[in-house]
Amino acid sequence: MATVNVLNWKKEKVGSVELAADVFETAVKKEVLHTVVQWQLAARRQGTHMTKTKGLVSGGGKKPFKQKGTGGARQGSSRSPLMPGGGTMFGPQPRSYAFVLPKKVRRLGLSMALSHLQAEGKLFIVDSMQSEGKTAELNKRLKAFGLTKAVLVDSTVNDKFNQASKNLASFKYFPVEGLNVFDLLKYDAAVITKDSVAKIVDRCSLEKA
Repeated sequence: MATVNVLNWKKEKVGSVELAADVFETAVKKEVLHTVVQWQLAARRQGTHMTKTKGLVSGGGKKPFKQKGTGGARQGSSRSPLMPGGGTMFGPQPRSYAFVLPKKVRRLGLSMALSHLQAEGKLFIVDSMQSEGKTAELNKRLKAFGLTKAVLVDSTVNDKFNQASKNLASFKYFPVEGLNVFDLLKYDAAVITKDSVAKIVDRCSLEKA
């Protein structure tokens, strides 16, 4: 169990907190992270793509030409997949790309992502997340902290801070419940509040899986 500094937004030490080794010091396995990211992105896919089959294309009720004597292949409908303007065979249909991933793997992936950031020195603990609700003020504060891209994790959503962060494309603010592997790896840095540490440990606890 490592003890790390709790910082204020001027990057001054204002306290310390212990980080559970089984969450913030987990051995990182790329294949597990890859699987969890695939699971997240698969669930996000709309799956609304669709082509029309023979039965969905309008028209074509009449036999296009007589059965015999034309010298061509017999046809029963101008909407046949074999005819121009006809339906599509085996085309995509609405579907869900989501698949089931065991909770144990999901929690392990989250621990690995946090452990990766901790090992790289890209995980910061701050005392609180307060804001005036002004984007310019928050952007200036984050730059002074030395961040250009990061996820900001709080124990509960602060309305003013949320309002100020919405227009910052390089930062994403959410409560512990929204913490996920894809965003941690995408933004490649994380700032979490001291109060959120216990909730994060609870979310990543393998005993609950």
